[in-house]
Amino acid sequence: MDNVSTVPLTMERTFNEKPESVYEAWVNPDMMRKWLFTLEGTNKLVQNDPKVGGSWEIIDHREGVDYRAVGEYLELNAPNQLVFTFKMPQFSELEDKIKVEIIENASGAQMTFTQLIHVEREESWTDADMEKRYLSTMTQPNMDGI
Repeated sequence: MDNVSTVPLTMERTFNEKPESVYEAWVNPDMMRKWLFTLEGTNKLVQNDPKVGGSWEIIDHREGVDYRAVGEYLELNAPNQLVFTFKMPQFSELEDKIKVEIIENASGAQMTFTQLIHVEREESWTDADMEKRYLSTMTQPNMDGI
């Protein structure tokens, strides 16, 4: 894996919800289908087995194409943390690792999302090319509905 770079992406978000509600949005299939790597109107499938070693799968259908995201739960510590893998097999067999930390604060909950993104480096790519490729693969959760 000499031609693979790992780039961390970290985002923070504050919610006017209790940590339990934010955590539930990550593991409840009915909530996941509304926002996690998909939209409610384009979601074709959500399967979830939220336990260590359990798997999850989401299929999003846009412009005639199915986009499949899959992973496995590595750690679950409700309502404060979950760690899971993420990959989209139709694009790459590389697997990212995502860690979600949720803490209670004065307004509700503070969530920190960290994704270790693995990007294959082409032989002729410069560091600027890697940055461009990295930015095109970023996952940004849109949790406005929770």
